[in-house]
Amino acid sequence: MEDTLVFVDDGFFGLVKKHLQKKTGIKSKYLQTFRNICKKENLSLKHLFIYTCPPYQSPYPTGKEGFLLSRYQNMIKMLKKKKWITVREGRCQKIINEHGKEEYCQKGVDALVILDMYDFKELHSNIKNIILIASDSDFVPVIERMKQKGINIILYTYFDRKRDSRFSTSNHLLRVASKWIKLNETYFEDSENETTKI
Repeated sequence: MEDTLVFVDDGFFGLVKKHLQKKTGIKSKYLQTFRNICKKENLSLKHLFIYTCPPYQSPYPTGKEGFLLSRYQNMIKMLKKKKWITVREGRCQKIINEHGKEEYCQKGVDALVILDMYDFKELHSNIKNIILIASDSDFVPVIERMKQKGINIILYTYFDRKRDSRFSTSNHLLRVASKWIKLNETYFEDSENETTKI
């Protein structure tokens, strides 16, 4: 079985995970999903790269903001203890949309993903397959470059065709990937031997 690297846009992945869990009513374990994906591709997970950012903190953080930050820090601390996981952090920005409502978005995360994808051969010279979990067209140039170097890029994404949906994926991104798969509930199931893991 060949090794693979998995690159995860965690902001996107978290939204999909939450959305699909609502449909099933079953909470899944975070890391198990990535093992499930690799298993379905008949690949062995060599290293997992997670790209995320801390929750927004106002100048005078509220109790809820403090709670979210504490929970986030505990999760990151646990992930960073695992040698087969690399966590990279951007930052969270609050904006006011055209309807006057607060929205939060990640900043700098895509750039970190792209840099690591360009440089992965330095540490993982034998890798021929990369799994990317994302939806953003910003990844098109790096995917094109990787394919020119003979790397197979497998895109896992999620979208729907509903008006004003929060889930959309660039058609260009779908076309440029070596192949793409739409995430569904089965990828979030816990296998019987993994129930003690996160």
